[in-house]
Amino acid sequence: MKTIKSMMDHMYWADGVILDALERSGTKNKELLKLVRHVAIAERVWLLRLNGKGSAKYSLWEEAEDPTALRTMFEENAKQYQLYIEGLDQSQLDEMINYANQSGVPFRTSVRDILLQVLLHGQYHRGQINRALRSESAEPAPVDYIKFARL
Repeated sequence: MKTIKSMMDHMYWADGVILDALERSGTKNKELLKLVRHVAIAERVWLLRLNGKGSAKYSLWEEAEDPTALRTMFEENAKQYQLYIEGLDQSQLDEMINYANQSGVPFRTSVRDILLQVLLHGQYHRGQINRALRSESAEPAPVDYIKFARL
């Protein structure tokens, strides 16, 4: 449980660092902003599933133009994940969650695997976001876990 909590803290931090870099860049790149929004929405969708709620109303790939709105989404996600994690104990990590994906296909996955999906999915896309920032001659954001651990 300690490792997952630490990795979740890293996710909240890394989301903020990426948003800071995005704002500093002043980018208007619609594909880049769409990717950032995708990370925020995916975090939200998985949280809804963990809480036994449907997520069909969310589209994972929509355009976004307002970095401030994106920051608000990430901050709300962080608050909700913190509440969820605070109420979670080690024995619940192996509980199975029934949910449907965005296409309505049913799945059954453990809490542990869902949390790991959220963590790894975000890190994967933060790498893509950094690459896109670099291609626009903007400064990429250092979001490696070790950077966070050294704070």
